[in-house]
Amino acid sequence: MARLLPMSPSHLPQVLALERAANAHPWSEANLRDSLQSGYTAWVLVDEDPPQTVIGYAIVMIAAGEAQILNIGVTPRRQRSGHGRQLLEAILDAAREASCEMVLLEVRCSNAAAIALYQRYGFTRIGLRKRYYRSDDGTGEDALVLSLPLESRS
Repeated sequence: MARLLPMSPSHLPQVLALERAANAHPWSEANLRDSLQSGYTAWVLVDEDPPQTVIGYAIVMIAAGEAQILNIGVTPRRQRSGHGRQLLEAILDAAREASCEMVLLEVRCSNAAAIALYQRYGFTRIGLRKRYYRSDDGTGEDALVLSLPLESRS
C-alpha cells in the first residue's frame, strides 16, 4: 500500500533519483528544492515496503484561482499501477479545497500514457507550446497544454 505525505527536503534525494530514472531530461535538485522553498504544494507517495521508499511525487502551484501541475512522476517499475491516479486525485482535491476554478498542465506530446490519464479525468487540450521541452536531438519537443475546469463548491 502507498501513502501520500507532504514532500519535505528530506525526500529530495529519493525524488531526484526517481526523476532521473523516469525522465530523459529530469528536473535538477535546484528545481525541486526551489519548488519547496517557494511554498508550492508538493507530495510524495511512499511505499511502506520497504519503509519510506518514495515511489511517486507531485508538485503543484496554486494561485489566483488556478492549480498548475508543475511536475508529477512515478518510478518506472511502479507505473501503470494506479499511483499516477492517486497523485492526480490528491492534486484535484487540493485544487477544489483551494477553490480553484481550473487545473492546468503541460505534457510532452510523446507521453501517451500521461495524456490518456489526464483525458480520463476530463482534461482537454487548450493549446500547444512548440519546442517547450528539451529533446535529445536539440530541436525541442512540443507540449500539449491541457485544462480541467472545476465546478464551484458554492
